[in-house]
Amino acid sequence: MLEHAYGYDDVAIVPGEFTINPELAETKFKIQELEFDLPVLASAMDAVVSPSFAVQFNKKGGLGVLNLEGIYTKYSDYEDVLQSIISSEPERATSIMQDVYNKEISEELVVERVQEIKSNNVICAVSVTPQNTKRLSPIAIDAGADIIVVQSTVTTPRHFSRSITGLNMSELKKQIKVPLIVGNCVSYNVALEFMNTGVDGILVGVGPGAACTTREVTGLGVPQVTATLNCSKARDDYFEETGRYVSIITDGGIRTGGDFCKSFAAGADAVMIGTPLAQTEEAPGSGFNWGMATADQSLPRGTRVSVGTRWSLDTLLNGPSTTSDGTQNFMGALKNCMGFVGAYSIRDMHKAEMIVAPSIKTEGKFFQLGQ
Repeated sequence: MLEHAYGYDDVAIVPGEFTINPELAETKFKIQELEFDLPVLASAMDAVVSPSFAVQFNKKGGLGVLNLEGIYTKYSDYEDVLQSIISSEPERATSIMQDVYNKEISEELVVERVQEIKSNNVICAVSVTPQNTKRLSPIAIDAGADIIVVQSTVTTPRHFSRSITGLNMSELKKQIKVPLIVGNCVSYNVALEFMNTGVDGILVGVGPGAACTTREVTGLGVPQVTATLNCSKARDDYFEETGRYVSIITDGGIRTGGDFCKSFAAGADAVMIGTPLAQTEEAPGSGFNWGMATADQSLPRGTRVSVGTRWSLDTLLNGPSTTSDGTQNFMGALKNCMGFVGAYSIRDMHKAEMIVAPSIKTEGKFFQLGQ
């Protein structure tokens, strides 16, 4: 039996029965006691978040997540390495990345990168894969990391392998004294099981990113609106039962302010964005982005994409916008949408009505579609 699932282009948000001024809309996001003005995380992709980008993004009110298994913890001088990826011919980009990323992670550089971020008086979040979590997390926390993100293409609380001692989220949560975010998942049951292990946030999404090829390579994936609805329902049920709130973070697939707003209407407390940030002047990828699994030695599930350098980080987040296609001023779009549906907070946005609307992008758009 097949169920229908919905992505951003399949749905629309219904205007509310009353409206408010956009400046009354509160968009803060919390993980435990850590609070952020912007409900936005920058993806732990090497073309998006460098140590310096993390500092800039965090000072603007968001949360940049640094990949602890990327080039920043493999190479002390990473600029030349970045350039070798950026300048490579398209047909050689993946093989070059496989060579570049094959180098061992330096624990000394893990410490150095975390301290580099923390020295600027901002919150530091770092990402690790499950297989390296037990080794790298304590090092990062001792160096000052404030948030640990355990992330892979698909993460589940129960994973079976030949390892004698696998990664146990309940034990990890007891051992570390900082907020723990895990992902990625797309279903109610897995999200609920994660919540019962004590995690503080869950990343939602398998394969929707512009630089991700998981869906093409493995056939896995659930469109983001349905995936977010599934996991946010688990959050609400868990909160009703326990009184503990676990944040849902929609990760990937967001191209416009409309997608951004629909994520919150579907139940997200925050979103994680990659490619739109890779298009900013401050991003280290210089107009390119690549998936986290692009450099996999046997089965790459990402690609390098040319996205262009289009505008500043300020313009993307807060405008003013000079385009009419929704690719600038994401926060302005969100606050206006919250005004239209009468939402004073992100949690109010969860109550906004959404409908299946396959004609939402084409109805009455004859002249736009013809251009």
